[in-house]
Amino acid sequence: MKKIVFLVVLSFTVSLMAQAQKFGYVDMEYITSKLPEYQKAQVEINQFSEKWAKEIQEKFADIDRLQRAYMAEEVLLTDELKRKRQNEIKEKELEAREYNNKVFGMDGMMFQKKKDLMKPVLERVQRALEKVCAQRRLEFLFDKSSDFVMVYTNPRHDYTDYILEELGVDIKPAAAAPATNATNQNSITKKPK
Repeated sequence: MKKIVFLVVLSFTVSLMAQAQKFGYVDMEYITSKLPEYQKAQVEINQFSEKWAKEIQEKFADIDRLQRAYMAEEVLLTDELKRKRQNEIKEKELEAREYNNKVFGMDGMMFQKKKDLMKPVLERVQRALEKVCAQRRLEFLFDKSSDFVMVYTNPRHDYTDYILEELGVDIKPAAAAPATNATNQNSITKKPK
């Protein structure tokens, strides 16, 4: 009998605690897409990526030229010169792969550059998230755009606009645009008499 009473009291207490907790969600992709400094950082990252990718392509193009030249002259070369050229090509390939890993590897230059450029933006967003959570007394805030699957979301728990407001991003023009598009679509779909 005591176990049953204890379980009833425990389940009642847990349900009250669960009801007291507030939660919400945001769309981080949408938030970051509205931040000019995030877009600027993305452009810089793309520029660095393209520059480094081009350098790596040039290294592999040089290796390809060396291989073609070796194949064209192979019959004329002595065994010693063949080994020398093959070693030279292998060294260049190794050098190109190492550079590729140095740039695009796990903790490579690209990762570090991305981290350096995004850090101030993401810290600013994090401060806004924390402030809104404190103001709205939220216990949990989920990211709708992450790998976390949200099968259903009630729009009243969406705090994306609050975060954008805290960041100083004006969202009113974006809200006016869909209304204009809806009006245009209605006028297009109506058939003239």
